[in-house]
Amino acid sequence: MRDCLRLSGARALVTGGTQGIGLAVVRGLRDEGGRTLTTARTPPAGLTDSDLFVAADVATVEGCRTVADAVRDRLGGVDILVHVVGGSSAPAGGFAVLDDDEWYGALNQNLLSAVRLDRALLPGMLDRGEVVIIHITSIQGRLPLPDATIAYAAAKAALSNYSKGLSKEVSPKGIRVVRVSPGWVETEAAVRLVTELAKKSGMDCEGTRQDLMRSLGGIPIGRPAKPKEIADLVVFLACPWRPRSPALSMSSMAALFRPSRKSPPESASSSTRSLRGPLFVWAI
Repeated sequence: MRDCLRLSGARALVTGGTQGIGLAVVRGLRDEGGRTLTTARTPPAGLTDSDLFVAADVATVEGCRTVADAVRDRLGGVDILVHVVGGSSAPAGGFAVLDDDEWYGALNQNLLSAVRLDRALLPGMLDRGEVVIIHITSIQGRLPLPDATIAYAAAKAALSNYSKGLSKEVSPKGIRVVRVSPGWVETEAAVRLVTELAKKSGMDCEGTRQDLMRSLGGIPIGRPAKPKEIADLVVFLACPWRPRSPALSMSSMAALFRPSRKSPPESASSSTRSLRGPLFVWAI
């Protein structure tokens, strides 16, 4: 994969970059030479470079403003913008237990954080070209889990639609906008969700884990993805590559991480086809 990467000196912002997928993305970009600023509500343990971390809640207007200001002040702009932050703290029990505060919280965290930061940082990106915005959506945008995360799933579906619309607007101006839609990734938050669902259902955690995989259409290899596997795809997409196949147009390119028994199409580039592992990559 390194043959296609030219990220040395690239300036990157990764939201939610202190755990799970976000932390794996930060490490991947830094390993490839990118100067990577990340955010979270609180500093992580063992923070070694405070200049590359911003304590802010990007689910708020004020937090997004703080992060955008830090990007300009510390990096002088951004070439790679990766929206990882997201999640759900909603209680189990279906739609009836989700009040307006839960819905607003899900939308602010999973949709509006990306919208606000894009709005703040895109004008400067348009002046440079050769830059990329990556939105981490979710397979739940198509396959929601109604018992606990319906608001999260709806917000991620909205993020996917917004990302597609933004791509159509700015890709002719040299900005790539990409969606990465993971299936189930076994992060710490995912483990907590399984534990909560197991307590509610009376099943053990492994039984609940298997039920969850079945509800997502099944995973042929029998396990969720690992954060690094998603991060490897994100880092690959962040490089200034150009698709060789007409099937992969910049204005409509998205990456769907979803379990499948089918192989990628023959028209996909050899680099894309090599990103298999437990999940396949589709560009649509």
